[in-house]
Order: sequence, then structure tokens, then C-alpha cells
Amino acid sequence: MARAPLLLLLLVPLLAAVCLASLAPGANAAGRKMVGVYELSKGDFSAKVTNWGATVTSVVFPDSKGNLGDVVLGYDTIAEYVNGSSYFGALVGRVANRVAKARFVLDGKVYHLYANDGKNALHGGHRGFSKVIWTVKEYVSGGDSPHITLYYHSFDGEQGFPGALDVYVTYELSSPYVLSVRMNATALDKATPVNLAQHTYWNLGGEGSGDVLGNTVQLFASRYTPVDATLIPTGQLAPVAGTPYDLLAPTSVREHLRQVVGGSSNGSTIYGYDINYVVDGDARALRKVAAVRDGASGRALELWADQPGVQFYTGNFLQDVKGKGGKTYGQYGALCLETQGFPDAVNHPDFPLQIVRPGQAAYKHDMVFKFSF
Repeated sequence: MARAPLLLLLLVPLLAAVCLASLAPGANAAGRKMVGVYELSKGDFSAKVTNWGATVTSVVFPDSKGNLGDVVLGYDTIAEYVNGSSYFGALVGRVANRVAKARFVLDGKVYHLYANDGKNALHGGHRGFSKVIWTVKEYVSGGDSPHITLYYHSFDGEQGFPGALDVYVTYELSSPYVLSVRMNATALDKATPVNLAQHTYWNLGGEGSGDVLGNTVQLFASRYTPVDATLIPTGQLAPVAGTPYDLLAPTSVREHLRQVVGGSSNGSTIYGYDINYVVDGDARALRKVAAVRDGASGRALELWADQPGVQFYTGNFLQDVKGKGGKTYGQYGALCLETQGFPDAVNHPDFPLQIVRPGQAAYKHDMVFKFSF
């Protein structure tokens, strides 16, 4: 299929002002250090992606009454994504989630990372993969398999991580109401930890429609990784049975929310889920991870993936964030389902390995979002 032309794109020269422009078919956006917004469309199902942070900026599909709605939290402008701190829709890495004390030892050498979450490193540091321009390698806007493939070369020492790394992600509308995400990364010259995660905030009632406390959530995970006060895993794999973390059966988000501590702010306890679950089944097989349903709209989501864990986050720290169309996103205004390796695995030898080595198997991470209404 011929590559679709890039029609009206929001373009941002690196370290320059945001502007609107058009690119002719075949133009090399990456070579010009430009950022664009690219739409994938399949009937009444569509998604938009920007190569700033390989970010999903919208997913639109009908509710039970046929009304189209955008179910992804985000911003109106690329400048807001550049300056934002919530990781809306981004692909995060080189190592998603937290690394304790922003350090690890690999092959006998100590590596120090950029600490951007207290003393810990979070989502790859202050300029992780969510804060860089990716290269558009292929873009097909419509047809049977609308998709976009993005590429980023991470240099040796970036944010403290060892070795150069080639990273690819493809977003594809693979069938009606199915969004597939395929990630892979190849170590070029040194062993390095890799743990990529897709950080979209979902509100199936429609972004800005209120909180998600009435959504029902089911996680196919019989265990979780308990954390300390700084959200670093203790190393234990604990059963969810008999705890507020038990979401094996469909459960409303609000049912146990006030029993779960999701952090603190200015000395005050913040309640809500922000925890890694150990997904049942073969840790590297594509399997069902989660199911979410919004009763008011009738919209539902199933997530399938091939990673050992999933971070379930209920937007605990969303506080009056200005979003699309002037809407304000408040606490619990969305939820995230971030399939991943276990947090801080590089400092826990008993956790599933996240090290990628040159000349050996590449890192691979597939996700499939199945929407219905």
C-alpha cells in the first residue's frame, strides 16, 4: 500500500516555537527535527499519534448509542505535551517505572541514573523516551491496516544508561476496534536494562467526563509486588487474595480505593492504585491482562500483552490538569494499564530479567487493546 501523505500536521522544530505547517508527501520530518500529529482511521474508529514521545493523543470510537467519543486524556497542543509532567499517552523508557536510588550494578559496574522522583529514577529520567523526538519510519493513514512506525536511537550514557539502543514502536488499527502496539529494542554495543511501557490514560466515558470510580476493572493477576513508602518493590510477590488488590473478579474502582495507599503529597496520604500486578500465565506469551467497562457509555476495553507485569494506576495525582478543549482533569479522572517488566527489576535478581545484550535476542513487547460498546 502506498504511503499516505502527511496532510495538516502540528510541527515543532526542536528547541523552537510551535507552529502549524504542511509536509508534502515523502517529506523527511525527522531530518528536519519536526514533530507531527498523525491520524490512523478505520471507519468510525480512529487514533492519533505524535512522534513527540511516541505518544497516543486520542482514540475515538462509539458508545452504546453510536456517539463518538475520545477516550484518551491529553492536551490540545504539542507544546503542552512538551511541558507536561503526567506522561499522557507516552511511550516511557529506557526503563519504565522506578529504579531505586537511581542506581544499579550490571556486569560488575555501577551505573548512576538521573534521579527525577525523589532519590529514585522514574520512567527513564527527566528526559526519557517520552521527552524526545522519534523518527517516523512508515505511516499509512487508512486502508486495511492503518499504522505508524516510529524509531528512536538512544545513545550510550543517555540518562546514565549503558550502551546505544535502537528502539521501534508500531501503532496499528489491526482490525475493527483493535489497537495493536508493538515495541522492540536492540542493544548495539553494551548490555543494558530495557523496560518500555505505554502510558495512556483511559476514560471510557470520554476524556474530561468525570472520574472513573464507577468503572469496573478485572485484572488477571493473582499476585502483586508490594512496595515501600517510595513505591519501590520490597522484592516480595504477594497473593492478592484477601487484600484490596484483589481484582480477579470485575470490581468497581471505588470499592476498595480508600483502603489502598497510592503515595503522599505534602505530608497527606493519597489513596488509589499505583501498583504492579504479576500477570497470570506464561510471562512472555500474549494473554489477557485486564478488562475495563464503563456502564454509563457501554464502552469496554480488553488488554492483552506479553509482559510479566502490569502497573494499574488510577490517576491519583491528577489535580486540576488543563486538558483538551479547556476541560479540567481531576483526581481519578482516568486509569492506566501499563504492561511492563517488574519495577526496579535491575536491583532484584529474583524478578524476571530485563537485560538486553548485543548479538542476543532483542527486547520485545506487544500489546493489544480490544474495544467494544
